[in-house]
This record gives sequence, structure tokens and C-alpha cells, in this order.
Amino acid sequence: MLRKWMNSFFYGKSGKADYTPDDLPETRWQLFFEMLRIRFSGLVRLNMMYALVWLPAIIVLAMSFTSLTTSLGTPEELTASPSELIYSFAHSVSLLLIPCIAITGPFTAGVAYVTRNWARDEHAFAWADFKDAVKANWKQGLVVSLITAVLPFVVFSGWTYYSSLAAQSPFMIAPGALVLMLGLVWSLTVTYLYPLMVSYKLKMKDLIKNGLLLALGRLPVSAGMRLLHCVPLLIALLVATYWNMLYAVLGLCLYYAICGFGLSRFVTASVTNGVFDRFINSKIPGAVINRGLRTQTDDDDDEDDEDDSEIGA
Repeated sequence: MLRKWMNSFFYGKSGKADYTPDDLPETRWQLFFEMLRIRFSGLVRLNMMYALVWLPAIIVLAMSFTSLTTSLGTPEELTASPSELIYSFAHSVSLLLIPCIAITGPFTAGVAYVTRNWARDEHAFAWADFKDAVKANWKQGLVVSLITAVLPFVVFSGWTYYSSLAAQSPFMIAPGALVLMLGLVWSLTVTYLYPLMVSYKLKMKDLIKNGLLLALGRLPVSAGMRLLHCVPLLIALLVATYWNMLYAVLGLCLYYAICGFGLSRFVTASVTNGVFDRFINSKIPGAVINRGLRTQTDDDDDEDDEDDSEIGA
């Protein structure tokens, strides 16, 4: 009984009817909400696996944050100013998070593959396809996650270094701003890298090049996605500021433990599917575009079926 329940939980139920052309969504908004409704339980299952990968990073953040709040809460025992403590906290956390984030890349590729399929109404097993995508993309995934892990430490160290020099020479503000811009551009670029990785066969340099071009070419969309992913954290900060710190932390942890990671990847997949159709797939001869959406071809097929039925009658 337990084995049957576990198979159903991780692999889903078979025998469900597919959409007919009349049932297909007409817009990407409709497709997103319909697939979210259908695949939400699958996203929870996927999130349970993926959250384990982020557990080391969560532990590092929790322990570091607890240590910081404890230190700031006892001012009579402080050996440094609050600003120095916060600087030390950010510096040590960005360094400790490097191995924690670096290991997530291959598994992010697996989640990106599954959510890409689900977002365009295609079949994917939460475990089997996740595992296959990890095996197929682990090298590129590891490179991307390693860059993502190292960059916050580099940006923070570079910004603090040039900021200290700017007190003596205002011209040092320029390289500090360039360092911040580097981190910002990468945060937008990485949004597209995992979906590109699991959708196309690209060399590493071409993967980053295409991700960068898409991030800058669709800058409002890229920035909007990045800000949308920050909404849970902003809500937690508001709760911590105006209500209770403990409830904010517990609520944020519960959200990501249940569905936060999977939902974030699903939103990314839904947006990037549309971007790829417009800028990549439409330029590839024979490539299928607008998967999961009702198209003019579907309408023509319906008319042909009606004509055939009338002739048969």
C-alpha cells in the first residue's frame, strides 16, 4: 500500500484525458494559470526534492542570521559597531554560501526541464525526468551555479573595497558601480541559462551569450521576473518589521519547504517558453511554437472535422 502511494505521489496518475483543441488556452496567461492549477501537486512533489539541495544554504543563513541578531541584541557586549558587524556578517555569509550554492546547479537543471514541460502542457515525471535532466546537464549546471555562487562574494568585496577608496578619490565610484552592474547583469542572465540549457544543445560560451542577449533584449521582462522572485522575501521583511521576527522566518521557511522553489521555477519556465518561441524557435525551420496554446491550425482542424462529419452524414 505504501509503495503504491509513493509511486502515485512521485510519478502521478496515468489515464487522464488530454485537452481537446476546444479546451486549449488562447493566451499565455490562461495557459499559466491552467497549468498551475493542474500541476500544483506535482510542483509540491518536485519542490520537496529540490528543497533538500538548498538545505545547506538555508542552515548557513539561519545560523548566521541568529548569530547576528544575538550580537545586535546585546549592545553592552559589542566589541564592534553595528555597521562593522553587518559588514562582517555579509562578508562571511557570502563566502560560506559559495559551496552551498555551487552544488545546486545540476539539480536546478533537472527542475528546469520538468517545469518547462509542465508549463507548456507536456508530460514529465517529477522524479524520472528530473533525474535524466540532471545527468544530461550536470556539467553546464555546475559551471553556472559555481559562477552564481562566487559572484555575490566578488561583488560585495569589490564594492566595499572601491567604496573605501572613493572616500579619498571620487573617481573610484566608477569601478564600484561596474562591479555592482556585473552582479546585476548576471542575476538577469541566469534566469534564462537553465531553461536554455535543457532546451537546446549549446556550448558553454554560446549558452551564456544567448542568456545575456535575451536578458538585455527583454530587460523589462527579465527585471520583472527577478523582482517577482523577491516578493516572498519582501513580505517576510515587512512581517518582521511590523509584527514578529519569528513568524516571518517560519513563514518564509514553510513557503519554500512546500512550494516556493518549484513555483519560482514554474514562473520562470512559463515566461522563458514564450521568449524562446518569439526569439529562437520562430527562427528555426520546423520548430514547434506556442505549445499548449490554441492556434489557427487547431481552428482549421476543427472546421475540417465538422466538414467530414457532414459529408459522412
